[in-house]
Amino acid sequence: MVTKVPPRPTPARRALRLLLATGLAAGSLVVVPGTAQAEDEKSGGTTLTVAVSQSIDSLSPFLAQKLTSTSIHRLAYEYLTNYDPKDAHTVPGLATAWTSSADKLTWTYTIRKDSTWSDGQQATAEDAAWTFNKMMTDPNAATANGSFTANFAQVSAPDPQTLVIRLKKPQATMTALDVPIVPKHVWEKVTDFSKFNNDKTFPIVGNGPFVITDFKVDQYIKLKPNKKFWRGAPKFDELVFKYYKDGDAAVAALQKGEVSFVPNLTPAQAAALKTQKDIKVNDAPGRRFYALATNPGAKAQDGKTFGNGNKALLDPEVRKALFLAVDRATLVDKVFQGHAVEGEGYIPPRFGSYFWKPETAQKRAYDPAAAEKVLDAAGYRKNADGKRVGKDGRPLELRILCHATDPNDKAVGKYLQEWWGKLGIGLKVECLDSVSDPWVKGDYDLAFDGWSVNPDPDYVLSIHTCGTLPATPKDSGATDNFICDKQFDGLYAQQAVEYDAAKRADLVKRMQSRLYDTGYMNVMAYPNALEAYRTDQIRSITTMPEAAGNLWGQDGYWSWWSAVPTAQAEDSGGGSSTGVIVGIGAAVVVVVGLGVFLGLRRRSTADDRE
Repeated sequence: MVTKVPPRPTPARRALRLLLATGLAAGSLVVVPGTAQAEDEKSGGTTLTVAVSQSIDSLSPFLAQKLTSTSIHRLAYEYLTNYDPKDAHTVPGLATAWTSSADKLTWTYTIRKDSTWSDGQQATAEDAAWTFNKMMTDPNAATANGSFTANFAQVSAPDPQTLVIRLKKPQATMTALDVPIVPKHVWEKVTDFSKFNNDKTFPIVGNGPFVITDFKVDQYIKLKPNKKFWRGAPKFDELVFKYYKDGDAAVAALQKGEVSFVPNLTPAQAAALKTQKDIKVNDAPGRRFYALATNPGAKAQDGKTFGNGNKALLDPEVRKALFLAVDRATLVDKVFQGHAVEGEGYIPPRFGSYFWKPETAQKRAYDPAAAEKVLDAAGYRKNADGKRVGKDGRPLELRILCHATDPNDKAVGKYLQEWWGKLGIGLKVECLDSVSDPWVKGDYDLAFDGWSVNPDPDYVLSIHTCGTLPATPKDSGATDNFICDKQFDGLYAQQAVEYDAAKRADLVKRMQSRLYDTGYMNVMAYPNALEAYRTDQIRSITTMPEAAGNLWGQDGYWSWWSAVPTAQAEDSGGGSSTGVIVGIGAAVVVVVGLGVFLGLRRRSTADDRE
């Protein structure tokens, strides 16, 4: 993420940076048979077009926090390590091997000799060292991924194939550093990292499987295969991410053959597409959570508060009552129509070792009668009109930020109005094309939130720590929704240095328990990855996990990199199987939307963060 998805604050990317399953918002893979594909066929080429609904916040890896943008960077730049498509275990990326000292404070990475930048220069350890050092010395360069390097003491490149990172204290994410490595000879010319969006000169120099060749805000972004990519070039001749503000329009384009892949389908869209010839619907467990976030009182690290959040939400009893009046089972059944799992902890069940659920005595199950009693006991009584009156004597009226492009937000908003209305609490659902501006300003009471979780959960957890708050009210931070809880921070610090897998998993579960108890985040559902593609355009493609996995929003470039055009497969008498990349690594999810570049955290769709 990853919604505020920003936060992620979303975004901002640490462990959450790794996208493991398809989530709720932004991109889709597609081949264009219409006019665009016809032109390609005349020249013997093939185009894979992805329908996307999320704007890009920046093409600078140092600023980008939205899922769309970070997905693109997964295609354009190598990271030190990657994730295997089968089970997401760490595999080589730009680094072929890594070792740590006995005290875990010094990590040495061997940089591969066969990775070259798309302009012909060799990628070396110096590029990685420069990338990390820039993030360590320039706060603006640390906007998106600063949490990964905050604990770095020194980074050096004693020779082209050796990268050495010295830490201040042990760090559990050293084999999951989700930071795009950029070419030093290009980026050292940048003077202001807070404003440089990397969207003016094309092609953009990178060393990933694709090269970004063109971009138009809220229209498209185009990529070509990197013929020099060490793992082998992608099989489509061009990859295009085409922006669709309306999901129905994207589905119509799929039916017409104008795009080949559409993600984030509604249940109704998926049901209709299942009957269509040459279209395959993929319905798999997702890596995202769908949540209700409260404004805990927007504040900066300098202690100054800002925004206009309703102060009643500072009362934990009010938050508790609101969540007791949310029927998650009904939302899964009626809104997601069974294509989701009821929400509990912060980490989706797909991540087994980190998945947490509350004990029976701790769980806040749907109980409107109990919610009434909680409000009464806390002093929020109903007046003669049946309206709850706050401690300021005024009726309790709340606002919730809704993504105009997400039908789930609107549907859930109607249920919340009904349920909370029975409590005597008014709710105004404010659906906007971009919720980013009010979100970062703290001008909201509640918001629909969602993130794509990575195999390593460090990032999605970090966006709720005090250190991600903006330095001052005028600055931007990596925070999701301004949560700052000392107990949560203490647990986060412990898990960050814990190398024992079982002990770390226990700490992560305790963090989720604390987040659950504070009532700042109400995880309502874990949506399935519901997506579809045209089989007459895509012959084969790799899901992640390979068994019952998703295509969009992967922790890597595997889907787009492995996709085989149907025409090409038929010409060659066969195609690659979904096991094409078994044993190699997976990085972060595929590219998504397009849009306006901003150096701030953005929230234009439910897929804001990786």
